[in-house]
Amino acid sequence: MRSLTIVVPAFNEEKRLPGTLQKVLKYLDARHFDFTEVIVVDDGSTDSTAAVVQSCPDPRVRLLRNPGNRGKGYAVRNGALHAKGEWVLFTDADLSAPIEELDKLEAEVRRTGAKVAIGSRALNRSLVAVHQSAAREYAGRFFNLVMRLVTGLPFRDTQCGFKLFEAGAAREIFSRQRIEGFGFDVEDLFIARLLGYPAVEVPVRWANVEGTKVSLLRGLDAFLDPFRVRWNQLRGAYRQKVKN
Repeated sequence: MRSLTIVVPAFNEEKRLPGTLQKVLKYLDARHFDFTEVIVVDDGSTDSTAAVVQSCPDPRVRLLRNPGNRGKGYAVRNGALHAKGEWVLFTDADLSAPIEELDKLEAEVRRTGAKVAIGSRALNRSLVAVHQSAAREYAGRFFNLVMRLVTGLPFRDTQCGFKLFEAGAAREIFSRQRIEGFGFDVEDLFIARLLGYPAVEVPVRWANVEGTKVSLLRGLDAFLDPFRVRWNQLRGAYRQKVKN
């Protein structure tokens, strides 16, 4: 992997971003890529998220602004479609999966030739240092069951916010993505399968960080997204690209 774009979707992340950017840039310095960039996508924040990014002196960091608060799915898509690296990683602003876990995803795509690698909390739960509440964990497992039954995808954890895409595959996948909320991960993996891009699931270290931006209503709405994905497939929506 010679060049890399890291996409960080951010909504009201002024407090966490300075530490996150410091850790990410330190990791990139240690890896010695030919080219790297960090795109922070501001999803209509009402705090100083944009100012924090603009004040970062490192030229590898750039700010991309959504047209208002569109959702995490829109933010990730927007960042991925502006990426210049030959591989694209998206990671949550809280770094619940440490940035160093990219090494595991990279090793797996090298070994298998896959175009997509997704971090997983479910394959080895001993790697989860800090768990979510019992209610959220059970809801996540139920979501995964529904997702697998409806879409036929085999993955045990589609919602971990730590995923790596080969750039060409990313452009084809994200340009067809229609879901702008929190269920976009399922849609992207479903599109990857439709387009013939192999994906691998990789156990990663993960620790829950308090301060989730997922409201109860948005969380419940995400349960409908696997059905939306199937409906989009049936009506042929994924044959056409979407204008961002």
